[in-house]
Amino acid sequence: MRDLTPWHRLFGIALTDLFTGRPWRVELEKELALKSQRLDVLIIERLPGAAAVTDAAALADLPDGLENLTAHNVLSFKSKQEALDGWAMEELIGHYVTYRKLASIQALSGLPAAEPPADLIPAPAAERLLPEAAFRLYAVATRHPTKLFGQLAPGARHRTAWPGVYDLDWGSRCIRLIVLHALAKHPRNAPWELFASQLDRIRYGLAHYRPRNPTANLLRFHLANIHQLELPDMAYTLDDFKLDTYRMLIDDFHALSLEERQALLERMDVADRLRGLDAEERLRGLDTEEILRRLDPEERLRGLDPEEILGMLDPEQVKAWLQRTGH
Repeated sequence: MRDLTPWHRLFGIALTDLFTGRPWRVELEKELALKSQRLDVLIIERLPGAAAVTDAAALADLPDGLENLTAHNVLSFKSKQEALDGWAMEELIGHYVTYRKLASIQALSGLPAAEPPADLIPAPAAERLLPEAAFRLYAVATRHPTKLFGQLAPGARHRTAWPGVYDLDWGSRCIRLIVLHALAKHPRNAPWELFASQLDRIRYGLAHYRPRNPTANLLRFHLANIHQLELPDMAYTLDDFKLDTYRMLIDDFHALSLEERQALLERMDVADRLRGLDAEERLRGLDTEEILRRLDPEERLRGLDPEEILGMLDPEQVKAWLQRTGH
């Protein structure tokens, strides 16, 4: 196993694929401050214009524990290298408080939630908040949260209809807890199983995971590679993985920064970079004198009509040359 595997980012990519075509969007790194501060929680936010009462089709086949999604859902994920304990729950509450304030400001201002202006100043204490019922909190733990269960007040843990899914009373909030290693083995839970801690569950997830977005095949292959497992369907090969990666990079090239684009161009051969450009495009931005200095006299004159060349010369210079050469 690799120590620096970006589990939070991979988990966010899986959820982004899970909600493709559904009336929610997933934000992997939500901006939760008026000054730049990106946090490792995921926001599952109902799309603008989507109905408040979601139909059964949108909820169909969601993995266990997500049947009660609302307009704003704040989710914290702890991989197998991290413990879900009381402090993690306090952090989740803190992120929820900050996000609720920001979402309320944006809703009152009519601005899209994804793009708050840098100079947005919240109203003082009298500011109105979106209703508490519009927000739900989720904690997803890869391992059994033994320490957390020991920190709960008596009667604060409530079982649900699904094994491995609990509702926890934490302060004034109810937090939905999803323990990945304790879930029922069912194809609908394949997105969760991809991030389980036992190899048999991971294999099950890889076998039953059905991407809703073609680029999620990259995630599936990447996770199989991390765990050194073969994909159940070997039709998807390393060459397929590379080809899909290249296609995704081409599709997203416009979204790269100037530095990232330059880094990619520098890895290409000059001939490949110039292929497809006409002469005018190749020379755009170059100084004429600089271009001519790189050519010898014969190359400068190649292709020009003799009369055109003579027409650019001083007649006296032409006469002097004819006299010197005996013409």
